[in-house]
Amino acid sequence: MNRYVRRDADGATTAAVRTDDAGDDASAADGSATRSSRRTVLLSAGGLGAAAALAACGASGGGASASGGGSTTGSTGSGGAGSGGGAAASDGLGATTAIPVGGGKVFTDQLVVVTQPAAGSFKAFTATCTHEGCTVNQVANGLIICPCHGSEYSIIDGSVKQGPAPSPLPEKKITVANGQITLT
Repeated sequence: MNRYVRRDADGATTAAVRTDDAGDDASAADGSATRSSRRTVLLSAGGLGAAAALAACGASGGGASASGGGSTTGSTGSGGAGSGGGAAASDGLGATTAIPVGGGKVFTDQLVVVTQPAAGSFKAFTATCTHEGCTVNQVANGLIICPCHGSEYSIIDGSVKQGPAPSPLPEKKITVANGQITLT
């Protein structure tokens, strides 16, 4: 096996390997064969594996917590097409009965978390953590929790109860009418 380095007309360098085996299927018409080195194959496979792992991490939806407090995650249960202006998503977040007293629910599609600190009192905050922009994923024990670095916020006013979050969750405007919650 011989190695050759060839320079193209534009000055680019191409490495090629020539084998003396005439029956080798990898041989090109000019007698040289370009083969991927073991290192190239392994690095390519490792890169694809890393990309798949990162994609899987980003798709994690989280789950409901086993600790009490009415932890709930998910997207809206209401669908429906918008009327008039186009295919805008509905701003309806669902029924008030879906929000437990002393707990809340994260609506990942709208990036909002709705809480019910006391019976009949509903609050809404952005679901984007003020630390590094992760989406909070659960409400438990009177706290809105970010899974990335452990920041915790109050369900009452969105204030930081445990860092590293530097500031409270901004409040979102909602309306509650006829047992339905709507993001306004």
